[in-house]
Amino acid sequence: MKVLIGTNNPGKHIEISEVLGDLNLELLSPADLGISIDPEETGTTYAENALLKAKHFYEHGGAIPTIADDSGIIVDAIANELGVYTRRWGAGAEATDEEWISHFLKRMKGEKNKKARFVCNLAYIDPQREHYLFEGICEGTITEDLEAEYLPGLPISACFKPDGFDKVYSAMTIDEKNAISHRGRSLQFLRTHLLA
Repeated sequence: MKVLIGTNNPGKHIEISEVLGDLNLELLSPADLGISIDPEETGTTYAENALLKAKHFYEHGGAIPTIADDSGIIVDAIANELGVYTRRWGAGAEATDEEWISHFLKRMKGEKNKKARFVCNLAYIDPQREHYLFEGICEGTITEDLEAEYLPGLPISACFKPDGFDKVYSAMTIDEKNAISHRGRSLQFLRTHLLA
């Protein structure tokens, strides 16, 4: 079965492919189908944005099953600044990964409370236009500096240390990260749905 991973974020595409790669699926990207138009993220919740993205790519991709996620980080010290606006926050949506993460770490330098949580809402639409939502959350803390390399499009994974672990997301093995990360958890729910 062909499934479109509705994202132009290379890091997200890699993570989703890692979790679903052993299923009998042909995982496609928007580029594989010639989709160059990005969806507008006008929702006020992760769920709304995930569904907007999934519907956008479903319609532009020829109505094949489509996965899309919306995710972000909530940082206690700057609680109203990130969330659904995470990638558009601070240095802005057009900023490079380096520019974005540099701005974020500078903003966090003066904050004593480094508690944070990653949230992912994953939407799946099938050819019957049924849609499903799966949520994953991971609690942790922000480190002072980057502690590892990161996948393109996922810079904050190099300074987010999940509770109970002594290393940041991007320093973990693929299996370690996918077992506990916000996206990994939502994808495990989707796996269960697809295998049912």
